[in-house]
Amino acid sequence: MEEQLVRLLTATQSAQEGPRKNAELQLQQQYSDPEFPLALAAIGAHGEVPVNVRQAALLYLKTFVQACWSPQFDEFGGQLYYDDRGKSRVRQALLDIALSGRDERKVQSAASLVVSKIATADFPDEWPDLLPTVLSVVGSGSDVQLRGALKVLGELVEDCFNEAQFFRVARELVGVLHAVAVNEKRKPILRALAVSVFRSCFDMLEMVMEDHKAAVKSFAEETLGHWIPFFIAALKSPMPAASPDDVEGHDDGAFEFHRGTVALKLQVVKVLMTIRSVFPSILTPQSQALFSAIWQELSDLQSQYSLAYIEDDRQGRLEDADGLPYTLDFLVLEELDFMQACLRAPPVRKELERQLQSRATVAGSWVTELIKLAVSYAQITIEEEGLWETDANVFLSEEANVTANYTPRTACGDLVIKLGEWLTAASVEGLLAYMRTLYSESATWKLKEAALYLLNQLLGEFVDVEKKIGPEAANGYVDFIQHAVQEESVFLKARGYLVAGNLTRTSGNALQPIAATFMEASLHAINHDPSEIVKVACIRALQYYLAALPPAVTLSKQEAIIAALSHFLNSQDFSDLADSDDLLITVIETLRDAILKDTGTCLTNGGLDLLFTIASQGATNFQIAMLVRETFEEIASTISASGSDRYAQLTAKVLPSLLGAFDVANIAEEDALANLAAELLSVLADNGSTPMPPGIVKAVMPRLNRLLLGSQDEELLKSATAAVKHLLSHDPDQVFGFQDETGKGGLELILIIIDRLLNPAVEDNAAAEVGGLAAEVVEKAGSERLGPYLVQLLRAVAARLGSATQAAFIQSLILVFARLSLNAAQDVVAFLADVQISGCSGLQVVMSKWLENSVTFAGYDDIRQNVIALTKLYELHDPRLAAIHIQGDLIVPKTDRIMTRSRARQQPDRYTSISAQLKIIKVLVEELLSAAGGNRQLTAADAADLDDEDEDDGDGEWEDDGQGFLDLGAGMTKSQLMAYGEDDEDGGRGRDDETQMFLLEFFRRQAREPGFGEVFGSLTGEEQEKLRGMSDA
Repeated sequence: MEEQLVRLLTATQSAQEGPRKNAELQLQQQYSDPEFPLALAAIGAHGEVPVNVRQAALLYLKTFVQACWSPQFDEFGGQLYYDDRGKSRVRQALLDIALSGRDERKVQSAASLVVSKIATADFPDEWPDLLPTVLSVVGSGSDVQLRGALKVLGELVEDCFNEAQFFRVARELVGVLHAVAVNEKRKPILRALAVSVFRSCFDMLEMVMEDHKAAVKSFAEETLGHWIPFFIAALKSPMPAASPDDVEGHDDGAFEFHRGTVALKLQVVKVLMTIRSVFPSILTPQSQALFSAIWQELSDLQSQYSLAYIEDDRQGRLEDADGLPYTLDFLVLEELDFMQACLRAPPVRKELERQLQSRATVAGSWVTELIKLAVSYAQITIEEEGLWETDANVFLSEEANVTANYTPRTACGDLVIKLGEWLTAASVEGLLAYMRTLYSESATWKLKEAALYLLNQLLGEFVDVEKKIGPEAANGYVDFIQHAVQEESVFLKARGYLVAGNLTRTSGNALQPIAATFMEASLHAINHDPSEIVKVACIRALQYYLAALPPAVTLSKQEAIIAALSHFLNSQDFSDLADSDDLLITVIETLRDAILKDTGTCLTNGGLDLLFTIASQGATNFQIAMLVRETFEEIASTISASGSDRYAQLTAKVLPSLLGAFDVANIAEEDALANLAAELLSVLADNGSTPMPPGIVKAVMPRLNRLLLGSQDEELLKSATAAVKHLLSHDPDQVFGFQDETGKGGLELILIIIDRLLNPAVEDNAAAEVGGLAAEVVEKAGSERLGPYLVQLLRAVAARLGSATQAAFIQSLILVFARLSLNAAQDVVAFLADVQISGCSGLQVVMSKWLENSVTFAGYDDIRQNVIALTKLYELHDPRLAAIHIQGDLIVPKTDRIMTRSRARQQPDRYTSISAQLKIIKVLVEELLSAAGGNRQLTAADAADLDDEDEDDGDGEWEDDGQGFLDLGAGMTKSQLMAYGEDDEDGGRGRDDETQMFLLEFFRRQAREPGFGEVFGSLTGEEQEKLRGMSDA
C-alpha cells in the first residue's frame, strides 16, 4: 500500500492537471481503509523517500484527521475513523517524527501540525503522555530534537490548549522555556524559538484575562520576575559582526550565529511589545532600563544596517522555515517601534524631561541625539531607490502613506511624530539643530534627505492636529530647502519641494513673502525638470500651496497649474497609466484644488477637459471615480447657481464626452467608463436649470433608453434612472415632448423603463431609483396625461414593494405613495384598498412595508415628506387603516439561557400586532426624537466610565491604551474605517428643526382631539416619556 501511496503523492505534485486530479481523487477514496493513516505516517517517517513526498504524506494525513478523526472538527465529513489502536499508533508515529533526531525541518514542521490537530481532539484524555514527553525533550533533547519539540509545543499553545489545560501546566511550561532561552550553550535560533513560544503563552493569557484577571496578573508578575532580567541581558548582548550570506566561502557558523542572534533579540522585543500591551504596569518599573538598552542597541547597529541596506542591497524581510524573522531590517523595525512605545512610559518621560530642563538649549541634548538616530535609519535604502526610480507611482504611494510597506524609514517618521506630540518646540528645534550639523559636515545626500523627510512627517502631523510651526524655526529651514532643490540627487530635490509646500501651510504667514516663489519653482519643475520623481513631488506640493496661500496668489496661477498638469499628463504613456493609480490620484487631487478656486473658469482654461481625460483613464479605480464625481458635483452646482446661460455652456461642454462614453459602451458587460459617465450625467441633470437647455433631452434620452432597457449592471441602471428622473423634474415639457425615431413619446418611453425596472427579475439595488422616477412621472404627468396608465403604474409599484427587501429600494417605492398622500391621502387609501396583491389587500401590503421601514429612511427631504404623509394618513381616521394590523414591538423572551445562534434560529424574533393607526403614532414619536438629533452618541465621560473596568491596576499606565499602538503597515484601523464617510461630526442623524416643529405642532393638535388619550395609553412607557419630554421642551 505504501508504494502505491508514494506514487499517488508524487503525482499530486505534477504540473499536469489530469494526473494530479486523478491522484487526489484516488487518495480520497482510501479514507475508508483503516491502514491509510498508518501508511501515510510510515511514509512520513521513511528516510529514503524524498522529503517533498514525505511532507505531502503528512499534510494529507492532516487533511484525513480533519475529515475522519473526530466529529468536533469543522471539516468532519461523517466517516469516523474508529480504530483506537490504529489511532494510538498514528499518534506515536507522528510524535516520533516531530521529536526525531534527524535534521529535517519541513518534515518535522508538517508532523507538528498533525500532532497539534490530533491533540485538539485527544489531549489529555486519549493522549495523556503527550505534554510530558514533549517537555522532557525540551529539557534534555539534542538541538534537532529540541527544535521539533518547540514546534510541537508552539502548535499546542496556539491551537490546542484551552484555558484550564493551559493553567494546569503553565508554570512548568514557562519554566522549561525559560531554561532554554537563558542557556547560552544552545543555538541562538533555538533560544529565539523558545521565546516565540513564550510569547504565544502571553497571547493565551490575554484571551483569558477578562475572566481571571487577578490570577492571570499574579502569574504574569511571578513569571516576568524571572524573564525580564533575561530580556534586558539579551538586548545588551553584543551583536556579532555580520557575515555576508552572498559571499562564496563565508563562514557558515558565523552566519548562522549572527542570524540566530538577530532572531533572538527580535523575539525578545516582540515579547516586550506584547507584555507592554497586556500588562503595562508590570513593565513600567523596567522601562528606563529597557529604553536605554534599546537606544544603545540601535546606536550600535547603525553601521551594520547602513552597510547592508543604505550602501548595499542586501536582501531583507527574511524568515526561516519556522517563521522566525532573522534579518537586521526586521530587528531595527521592531526596536524602533519599541523605542516609540517606551517614550510613553511615565518613568522614561520624567527622566528625559529632567535631562532636558537641565540644559540651556535643545542642541546637543538627548532630543538631538534621538533625531540623529532616527535620521540614520530613515535614509533611503538601495532597494527603495531602485523601486522609486523605476516607478514614481511607488514613490507616491509611500509619500501618501497608502502603502502597506512598513519600513524602518516609516517607523522613524512615526517616532519623530510621537516626539513632536510630546515636545513640540523641542522636536522642531532639535531637528533644525541637527540639520545645521549635517550641512556643516557636508553629509551625504541621503542623510540630508532623511532629515527633510522627518521634518515633512512632523509637519504633516501638525496639519492633522492644527498646530503651527514658529516663524523663527520656519525661516530657519528655508536655507536647507533652497539648497535641497538645487542638488543633483532627484530624491533630495523632490524632498525639498515637498517640504517647502508643507512648511508653507504650517507656518501661518511666516513664509508668505517667499511662498509664491516656491510655488513658481514647483510649476517650473513640473514643466522642465527631467526627473519624473521631482515632477510628481511638485504636483503634490502644489496642493499645499493651494490650501495655504491667499486667493489673490492662487487664482492668478490657476491657469498655469492646469496647463502644467496637462503638460505632464500629455508626456505620459497612457498605456502605462492604467497601473499608475496613485499618480492619477495625485494629479486629480491637485487639479480639483486648482479648479475649485474658481469653478467658473474651468470651461475655458482646460480644467474640465483635463478632468475628463483623467476620468477616461482611471474610471476603473474607485477613488479616482469618486474624486472625479465630487469635483464635477462642485463644478455643476456652482456654475448652475450662476445662471441658466452658464449652465447651458457647461452642458454644451461636457455632453459630447458623456454621450461618447455611452456610444462605445458594451452594455452586455460591466463598463466602468459608462458607469462613471452615467453618474456624471446624473449630477449634471440634478443641478439643471428649469427649463433645461434646448435639445438636451433629444441628445441624451435615446442613449439612456438603450442603457436602461438593455444593461444588467446595477450601478449603471441606478445612475441612468436618476438622470432620467432629474431631467423630468427640471423640464417635464421637454421630456414629454420628445419622440424617438420609432415615434414613441417621452412619457411612453419612461413608462416602459419603469415597467422593466419594476420587474422582479431586476435586482433591488439596480432598481433603487425607480420609485423616485415613478413619483416624478405621477406628479409631473398627472392623471390627465397618464389616464389608465396611472392605475397600472401604481398597482405595479405596490406589487413590487411587496417583494422588495433592499432598504433604499423600499424607500424609493414608498415615496411614490407618500408624495401622493401629501395632497390626496384619501385617494391613496381608497386605491390601495381596492388593489389585490398575491391574494392580499394592497393597503395591507403597502402599509406594512411603509410603517416597518419608515424609521430607516435616509435623506432629510425624503424623511420630511414621509413624516407629513403619515400625519395626513393618520388624520383621515379611516376605518380601513385602523383595521390593518402591523408588526408592533419586539417580544423579549423571558429566559436566563444564553441565546446562541442555533437557538436564535430555532426561536425567531416575535412581535406584537397593532393597528396601523397606532403604528403611525409610534413611528412619528421615533421621528420626533430623531428630528431633535436624538441619536445620542457615547460621550467621553461615558467611555471613561465603561473603560474603568478594563484598566490595569496600579499607576504604571503608559500614555496610550493597550490597543493604541498598531502596526501602521496594517492600514486603517477599524474605528477609522467605521468613521469613513460620516457626514456629520457626531455620526448619526443631526437636528432637523423644520420636521421637529411640524411634529410638535401635530402632537399638540392631536392631544386636543377626543380619543387621543387612549392612543397615548397604548404607547410603551418609553415612548410616552419621549413624547412628554419633547412636548415640554
